[in-house]
Amino acid sequence: MGISGKLTPEQLHSFHSQGFLVIESFSSPEEIDAMRRRMDQLLDGFDCSTAASIFSTKNQQQLTDDYFYESAEKISFFFEEKAFGEDGNLKQAKQLSINKVGHALHEIDPVFKAFSCSEKLSSLMLSLGYKRPVIIQSMYIFKQPGIGGEVVPHQDNSFLYTEPPTCTGLWLALEDATILNGCLWAIPGSHKNGLVRRFIRGDEGVYFDQPSPSYDDKDFVPVEVKAGSFVVLHGDLIHQSFENQSPKSRHAYSLHVVDTDGCKWAQENWIRRKVDPEPLYES
Repeated sequence: MGISGKLTPEQLHSFHSQGFLVIESFSSPEEIDAMRRRMDQLLDGFDCSTAASIFSTKNQQQLTDDYFYESAEKISFFFEEKAFGEDGNLKQAKQLSINKVGHALHEIDPVFKAFSCSEKLSSLMLSLGYKRPVIIQSMYIFKQPGIGGEVVPHQDNSFLYTEPPTCTGLWLALEDATILNGCLWAIPGSHKNGLVRRFIRGDEGVYFDQPSPSYDDKDFVPVEVKAGSFVVLHGDLIHQSFENQSPKSRHAYSLHVVDTDGCKWAQENWIRRKVDPEPLYES
């Protein structure tokens, strides 16, 4: 296999006790610049008149369409909820209106694939005990100035469920993430309470099988990080982010990994791939 685990015992203890881990300087400025420049190119080539899908963590049931489903194996573009005026037109340039691009950047685009399938990322997953990990989705998240939307409290295992649950979220800061521009917030230790609900794809669309619990704001801690930092999130960790109320964007590249060794992908998940993803490695 040619890789070895890279996390220290102290880092592993912190991850298992808190449910998340920040690894500073995981990516070089050159890597970050390459991904940001590549996304600029992808956006330049995107004709927004051909698709106007909106992504929402609040109302995806009403907004879901074939474009959303098919994005599992494509590079697709999703707008912010507040990007359009009453006339149905964008209020500002598409580059400042996009919520995210997903969900197969890691498979299709060479620049994002180089990072996603790097030895350092595989070494991280090996440290966490993954036997045959696959990246099930990837997203470039913009968190636009002024209109960058809220992401409500959630658990990644809700959306990307395996039996037993194995999802881990990986979040690379491509710009500094602060309280003002919408950094992540998490409830330390909340992963120990298990999964509270699932996001199901049924005949009539997608929906949660349970209502969201209520959370106390004071239980959340901000995860402010510098560009290049990598945040590792347990699949059961409760986390969220608020609207970007600053004049600065908060770009990030997010990946979600599940194990396929002794684990079964749930057929009720929103992602239903035609072709199985390739594993990062097999141990």
